[in-house]
Amino acid sequence: MSPRDHDHPVSEPAVAAAQAAALSEGDAGRLAGLLGLLADPVRSRILFALVAAGELCVGDLALALEVTEDQVSYAVKMLRLAGLVSFRKDGRVVYYRLSDAFPHLLLEHCLRQLLTIAAPEADDARA
Repeated sequence: MSPRDHDHPVSEPAVAAAQAAALSEGDAGRLAGLLGLLADPVRSRILFALVAAGELCVGDLALALEVTEDQVSYAVKMLRLAGLVSFRKDGRVVYYRLSDAFPHLLLEHCLRQLLTIAAPEADDARA
């Protein structure tokens, strides 16, 4: 049975459009990895904190998020390795900020909008 054999007529233009717009397997894998980074609550909260504050050191991030400095250190290391966060040193203190090319709309529009969309389902699950 070929992939085009199914119970309804195939829309060749729609299939062609979907194929043309689809991510390559490599790009899809990289995107999944980046989204996996955002799936960690500490890492995602760090990104939003950096949007609000501009830049923060590990200790200030830990205070702001009410988590341990170890949790923040590991999280910023992962975000830095992914290229999402950059840093500068001021003496012995390291300050973290979003990378210059970071897509701020991702956080402020897309992710906040996803929270709004997902909220009714979360409320239903608690009921």
